[in-house]
Amino acid sequence: MSIERVREYFRQWDIQDRILEFDVSSATVELAAKAVGCEPERIAKTLSFMVDGKGILIVTAGDMKIDNAKYKAQFGTKARMMKPGEVEEIVGHCIGGVCPFGINEGVDVYLDVSMKRFGSVFPACGSANSAIELTIEELEKYSGYKAWIDVCKGKDSKE
Repeated sequence: MSIERVREYFRQWDIQDRILEFDVSSATVELAAKAVGCEPERIAKTLSFMVDGKGILIVTAGDMKIDNAKYKAQFGTKARMMKPGEVEEIVGHCIGGVCPFGINEGVDVYLDVSMKRFGSVFPACGSANSAIELTIEELEKYSGYKAWIDVCKGKDSKE
């Protein structure tokens, strides 16, 4: 089970006991916000993309969407999300629990600047009913991110 993989990954820092498990689904931003008891924008959603045949993860604030022009400027290609069947195989987690922790080798993690406005965020932990509260500094440390990027727009913005 993917959550066990994340729990084992977090053991190296002795934070495995900080994982929150819910009796309800946290598979979407809205469900996760309700389960955690926070604003939807503080849910750190992890999106899975393919770039030049390689999997990447982009962690964004819950109220953001990918801006195709910004994405293309950053990665030199059109945004192509992984197909549902590819996610578990390439990343190591199922849809609904995708996170930047305990992932397969060769998958790069990027953090979107949209999360920097918060003191802490809530990414998933490998299952559709889990999360962990992390400060931005902790997210940087535990995600093994490659870079901070700016590839999003607000879902209600006029951009």
